[in-house]
Amino acid sequence: MLIAVAMFSLMDTAMKLLSQTYPAVQVAALRALSSMPLVIGYLVWRGAFKKITQVRWPLQVLRGVLGIAMLALFAFGLKNLSLAEAYTIFFIAPALITALSVFFLKETVDAQRWIAIVVGLVGVLVVLRPTGEGMLTLGGFAVLGAAACYAVSAIAARILARTDRAEHVMFWLIMLMGFGATIIAAPNWVAVRAADTWLLVGLAISGFLGQIAITEAFSSGEASSVAPFEYSALAWGVAIDWLLWQTLPDEYTLLGAAIIIGSGIYLIRHERVHSESEHP
Repeated sequence: MLIAVAMFSLMDTAMKLLSQTYPAVQVAALRALSSMPLVIGYLVWRGAFKKITQVRWPLQVLRGVLGIAMLALFAFGLKNLSLAEAYTIFFIAPALITALSVFFLKETVDAQRWIAIVVGLVGVLVVLRPTGEGMLTLGGFAVLGAAACYAVSAIAARILARTDRAEHVMFWLIMLMGFGATIIAAPNWVAVRAADTWLLVGLAISGFLGQIAITEAFSSGEASSVAPFEYSALAWGVAIDWLLWQTLPDEYTLLGAAIIIGSGIYLIRHERVHSESEHP
């Protein structure tokens, strides 16, 4: 998981650099298009092309649409925010997934976990600073929207996991995002500069390795033990912000991060205790 987070942090750095030159939807398209050769090669290696069209298309298309929206919103947010600020707001996603699981997966969420979800939302408000003095900006709301898209997509992925192969889910997500975002971005497409080729290569490799690492992390370890390491992204965000842009998070961002991470870890740990009590 630590390797996965490191790879995704490098991927997001490339997206942030690209967002300074290209429209947000085009950045989303480039993210997906750059990964296609690696994903196709991975499926060939796994021998997973058999029955690749026999999937639950409504949910696959939904995830494609959500993926485009998530990447475009996140790229737009990165254009205006530091990595640390964007990550802190995005950390609300696990709480949103827990809340949505009640409505879509019919899971039971007790009072303690609802309180943790509300506390996490309070942490987001601290980072956004509703007083208007700080980050109550389109960038902040864009990242919050990206987190909401990610949460709904994660719920859809859980449902798809019951019937569709993991490789097929990954393949169609990348394909639908790549072609869909390219079509949307086409009218305002900015010619890709040769100087940005290295960013695209880095985007493809880091995103692909991150996906492999996170899949391995959750398949070989308990989610309640592995998931908290996702929060190490904040350390990467702070380090990269300082190295590339000489910026550091302010006290509001750090306080909000502490609140959101605290509520998130509580939700993850509580889930394990809840599972153990049901299955002794």
